[in-house]
Amino acid sequence: MTPNRPTQWEILGERLVDDTRRANVSIASVRLPDGVEFEQWVLRVPAAIMVLMLDDQDRVLMMWRHRFIIDSWVWELPGGYLDPNEGPQAAAFREAEEETGWRPREVREYLRFQPMVGTVDQPNIIYLARGGHDTGAAPDINEAEEIRWIPLAEVPGLIESGQIVGAASVAGLMKVLLDRAEGRL
Repeated sequence: MTPNRPTQWEILGERLVDDTRRANVSIASVRLPDGVEFEQWVLRVPAAIMVLMLDDQDRVLMMWRHRFIIDSWVWELPGGYLDPNEGPQAAAFREAEEETGWRPREVREYLRFQPMVGTVDQPNIIYLARGGHDTGAAPDINEAEEIRWIPLAEVPGLIESGQIVGAASVAGLMKVLLDRAEGRL
């Protein structure tokens, strides 16, 4: 592959190190524009779908859960992997209901981003839901200890205090706060 632009990195090859159900780990051989060559670890992961559900009182539905990788309790938006042969919108409904017991009335795509573009290829798609209904089903005990409607006014303080740290949760919530401040939501 020949670079299209003077600053574009050239991928010389990529070899698979590990292939699992939810991730492919590889090492890419790369040439920089100045000719330096090196190897870079690459993680390829299926798309993640998150749901930012707002109610009529300007509250967002969040999950309190333990994340063993960072050994911390955090608030997160409900979400998970996009299953094979599943549409993103269907996944948004499924994930919200499975993880929280709440079924959104409707969802629309709100934000797409890549959380770690230097190492990880994982599209993150956040859906915005306006309201929903409690199905009466208990949330998955493996997913969350507590489900709570949190006032949007409290979100900046929760981010500052380190209680909301996940890239998808922070990105989605900050976009909602910005859109509200600018009258777009």
